[in-house]
Amino acid sequence: MLFTFAPAIEAGIKSGTYEIVSNSSTGELIGMARDKVSGQFVAHAIGVIVDQSASVNPLTVPVDFVMGGLQMFQTHRGFQKTYRMLDTLQNSVGVLQATIPVIGLGVGIGIVLSAVNLYQTFKLRKEVELLHLEVKNGFIDLKAALKDEGKEIIKRIDEVAADVKFHAHQLILITAHGRFQGALQSIKTALLCEESIRNATLDNARNTLSHALDDYKNPLIFSDTCAAGYLRRMECAWGIEQTIALTYQLQNQYDAVFNQLAHLQNTIRQDCLTVIDKCQSEEELDFLFPEISCIVNNDLAVLSSWQNHIDWIKTLPVSERKLLASSELGSADDLETNQNSHMVTEPQELVVYQDLKNKSHYLSLQDQLRFMIQPDLRREYESYITQQATASGYKGLVPGNWQEITDTILANLYWYFQDKSKIAVSS
Repeated sequence: MLFTFAPAIEAGIKSGTYEIVSNSSTGELIGMARDKVSGQFVAHAIGVIVDQSASVNPLTVPVDFVMGGLQMFQTHRGFQKTYRMLDTLQNSVGVLQATIPVIGLGVGIGIVLSAVNLYQTFKLRKEVELLHLEVKNGFIDLKAALKDEGKEIIKRIDEVAADVKFHAHQLILITAHGRFQGALQSIKTALLCEESIRNATLDNARNTLSHALDDYKNPLIFSDTCAAGYLRRMECAWGIEQTIALTYQLQNQYDAVFNQLAHLQNTIRQDCLTVIDKCQSEEELDFLFPEISCIVNNDLAVLSSWQNHIDWIKTLPVSERKLLASSELGSADDLETNQNSHMVTEPQELVVYQDLKNKSHYLSLQDQLRFMIQPDLRREYESYITQQATASGYKGLVPGNWQEITDTILANLYWYFQDKSKIAVSS
């Protein structure tokens, strides 16, 4: 992950006056700049990118965690940033939960899922940020929000609303969201208190968050749930777990934050694999592939960067911590200005997926998504292709270096030999 800074700071970095801070133990960059001679910290980054052209655009994780997480260490200036992070988390969870009544239970319907896909969800989130839509009890007026999507969507919303089983699910989600909101308000209040009261209030908020997490993970709301519905419920749970990590950070419990973030990243990967296993149709995959790609490329990258920041703070000597706490650094307000733009562009993940669909079939695409989440899964496929290619006399299909073979080519080769094997058995 790369960082961008205000123009004056960027100029200082190019001239060699400033340098971007890095974690000495991992070599990864930190979103801060410092004076090379004095060692004084001079600015926070104002932007993040995942490569030379693609801006980070997470679905479930506020990008503020990368930009403002270190400011929380500066208790004299970090509270306002923390408030904004909490508001972003609340809006994110609210919008994700709000789309569940469209998805409903059972197998996802293509035209319904397209109304709340990755692009549409980003647009809904922006509408909430701009106060054009209001989240009540964790839901929004979907008929108003999706009125331009066609009569079939409105009909679907009415059908789901009349589903008795879904109504039971919805009551659990309303309770969970209510607890989540209560915990967020407690955290905001805690920041106004003296240290002993603050820590006690944060402890109570974390306890409330744990109960909310139990609600979101209640087995009842996963019964008869389609892959898309399962993913949206788990995305809400991830938001709760991020907030739990945040409470530990506000108490300067950096080991706990580090472990919580490591656990969350592993949970996200496992949940995504479960979702892929639940996928039953190409229509569902059209919804899931871009969304999970976004989570892997953006959300997990932000969580990893946050964890790297925490690791860096843990290793700072006392003198460096004091210097950081006392530094008057530039803010990330420029980033917020960019984020508040009314424009929502089509996510790159949707463009990439459409290209992949032209090169692969359904089962191959599922495997490519699995490789994206857990690259170690490639080894079994590599071994199978080697065996089949050698047995078939296609030794030219066995590469000298598997790392040079893309996930697309690997999955397509695997299913080529699978199909070939089935034809041989049937004949």
